[in-house]
Amino acid sequence: MNYSLMFSASFLANDGSAQHVSELWGQTGEAWVPGGRLPDFSFAGYHFGEDPLPEVEVVCSVKDFGAVGDGVHDDTQAFKDAIAQTESGAIFVPPGRYVITDILWIRKPNIVLRGASAEQSVLYCPTPLETILPDMSQTTTGRPTSNYSWSGGIVWIKGKYDDAVITLITASAQRGDAWLDVASTDGLRVGEVVKVSAHADAENTLVDYLYSGDAGDVAKMPTFRAGMRARIKAIDGQRVELERSLSFDVRPEWNPSLKGGGSSVYESGVEELGFEFPNIPYEGHFTEPGYNALAINGAVNCWVRNVRIFNSDSGIFGGGYNCTFDGVLVESERETHKGKTGHHGLQVGRDSVLENFDIRTEFIHDVTVDGFASGNVIKNGRALDMSLDHHRRVPYQNLFSNLDCGEASNIWRCGGGQSLGKNCAARGTFWRLQAKNNIAPPPSDFGPPSMNFVGLTTDSPSVLEHDGIWWEAIPPEELTPIELHAAQLARRLATKHQPSIAK
Repeated sequence: MNYSLMFSASFLANDGSAQHVSELWGQTGEAWVPGGRLPDFSFAGYHFGEDPLPEVEVVCSVKDFGAVGDGVHDDTQAFKDAIAQTESGAIFVPPGRYVITDILWIRKPNIVLRGASAEQSVLYCPTPLETILPDMSQTTTGRPTSNYSWSGGIVWIKGKYDDAVITLITASAQRGDAWLDVASTDGLRVGEVVKVSAHADAENTLVDYLYSGDAGDVAKMPTFRAGMRARIKAIDGQRVELERSLSFDVRPEWNPSLKGGGSSVYESGVEELGFEFPNIPYEGHFTEPGYNALAINGAVNCWVRNVRIFNSDSGIFGGGYNCTFDGVLVESERETHKGKTGHHGLQVGRDSVLENFDIRTEFIHDVTVDGFASGNVIKNGRALDMSLDHHRRVPYQNLFSNLDCGEASNIWRCGGGQSLGKNCAARGTFWRLQAKNNIAPPPSDFGPPSMNFVGLTTDSPSVLEHDGIWWEAIPPEELTPIELHAAQLARRLATKHQPSIAK
């Protein structure tokens, strides 16, 4: 079954009611301005959203390497051999039930693991990650727990970013600007993808900025970098223009630079597969041994497409830049703990897209943006009682668009350790969230007033403060465009080839 097609058809529709537009966007973006409070999310996802996910040619089958797929024989080594001996292309997983008892690492580019469908090609994973590769840790309060409570997967795409500094940025620039002054343009070329990087300083002024001056308690905030990938549009002397405007300010005290925008792993994916774990009772928060399906770390332009995840502790830990997760079904028959069957449902990293998803069980955190996550788009999805978990440590400028939140009784329920800032940082945007019950504004410790709320099921009145709270109470069934990311992407692509003007 093609989950992405099934879900998208049901979400991109309205009930024929009178349509209203947001003052932040307008009908087709005429009210929007670069650097305003509504970010540009149009560069999220695989290839900056400009290309569909590829149909990679099959070059071999796991059965060529001895896989049986009878649900009894351990097929782990056959999968490992297939990945190790394939230089490029799709590895086919024919219909069957394959027992997998070790991590399947994908540590190289251009490798796709593809089944016949999520119903026909199933990986049965009876051994948790903590048993496979022990990795015990503790929470910020000192409680012992496995790192797999919040990371890792039985299929794990893992790369290493190119973090080499190409040139320093020599002058300040504001969010919304596209031109940067640099120390040297030697070696740079138009069309190259680079990463704008800014480093947190000892006084945490970058953290304070990314929370719009309302960070909360940040006593335990780790050192971090703000980062943004973009293509070079033009080079003029010692100046570089990016195709994408800055998503954060650039200031000398943050040691800004242009770095390589690539990774050792790219163009790899997992698709048309089912993941199943043992039907054992869930023991509760921070007890998870790591029955986790998928993880992506340190990679760019990778994807997950049309997968089903059954009885997991956590579903997908999707780190990486510009990845797409399209068509994800999550279900469980496990005995619950306080009504929950697992910890994290689906999580994304930076400038990534999670779309066409259906969470048919309840996790402590259904959808998560964790530390420093930014530029992500979570759209066209549904859950029984969706929690939009912002896990502290500066998740900023993420979009939640066109979601069916079910009961919405826990929509602002979040996790994250102590003294790591407010849950959500600047310009988190919530667009057309439908629910069975009215959604109230989140509490003040959720995030700063610079967040955007447009078109939620609510009985709370509008509060439109251009430099403060933005709660635009348009009934979701009347809000147009239905899905903000698609509207922003269409507008950008329509104007992509306009000539640049140096300034």
